[in-house]
Amino acid sequence: MTSHTVLVLLYDGLQSLDVSGPVEVFAGVAHFPGEVGYTIRTASVGGLPVRTGSGLTLVPDGDLANERPGPGTTLLVPGGRYSGDFDARLTDWLRAHGGGAQRLVSVCTGGLLLAEAGLLDGRRATTHWSVCDQMARDYPRVAVEPDPIYVRDGQVATSAGVTAGIDLALALVEEDHGRDIALQIARQLVVFLRRPGNQAQFSAQLAAQTAHREPLREVQHWITEHPSEDLSVPALAARARLSPRHFARAFQAETGVTPGRYVERVRVEHARRLLEDGGKGVAQIARACGYGTPEALRRAFVKTLGQPPAEYRRRFGHP
Repeated sequence: MTSHTVLVLLYDGLQSLDVSGPVEVFAGVAHFPGEVGYTIRTASVGGLPVRTGSGLTLVPDGDLANERPGPGTTLLVPGGRYSGDFDARLTDWLRAHGGGAQRLVSVCTGGLLLAEAGLLDGRRATTHWSVCDQMARDYPRVAVEPDPIYVRDGQVATSAGVTAGIDLALALVEEDHGRDIALQIARQLVVFLRRPGNQAQFSAQLAAQTAHREPLREVQHWITEHPSEDLSVPALAARARLSPRHFARAFQAETGVTPGRYVERVRVEHARRLLEDGGKGVAQIARACGYGTPEALRRAFVKTLGQPPAEYRRRFGHP
């Protein structure tokens, strides 16, 4: 790969991890002999220091007015707490120059800045789950996808909240420098390898609400810790000391998902982790996750992640 620049847009109130997470990923390439590392630059309006939402002060490399991203540049727009308006100097600059970048990338609510500048019109995009509805309402020309951790549409890539920016940066490094280097950077940063872009923003436990009643909470924990057990509604209802009908109704009312859907999410997540670790065969993983057969595991993976287990392991497992 030839020299490539990552230009990071800085502004007051940004989320510090939206900057530092992806930057650490890109910077990691320079540690591999023979690889051409990224030139990382930061810029703000007037070249002035900015204060992040957590109180850190970041000193940019230069003035945004002097930056002209073009071929060979990835423009990274981090997110920050959205208050309903934007600095017109940022959106004007993005509108004038953002489209010239080879890749236009946003993290978290940075996608709203791109949308405000018109750079997401006619494109698929995502952002932090808490503002997906607002993005869809305020920018009807954007096809908002609230579930994925990141979405790529041509030269534009948008990601969900905070750590999803790391997943997207790893995907871009893989595109530029290969899978092995992306995986080694992930391990060096001690992150959860690389999640595929179509993975949901939440894990099963976070996507579902925590049940209010203790018996139902205990069942949720039991499912997570024992994915290979009998997790049918009758078996789970007996554990909660409720009738199957009452259990199914109460579980959905308190968690927002059916017992079957919750079990499916937990089992797929567990299988995904085992595939990434690389220590077990597909048949063993199918049994360990309660699927019984490789074919049942394959159907669940295709339904949930859009690819069979073997392809998932090839892309995201240990080499």
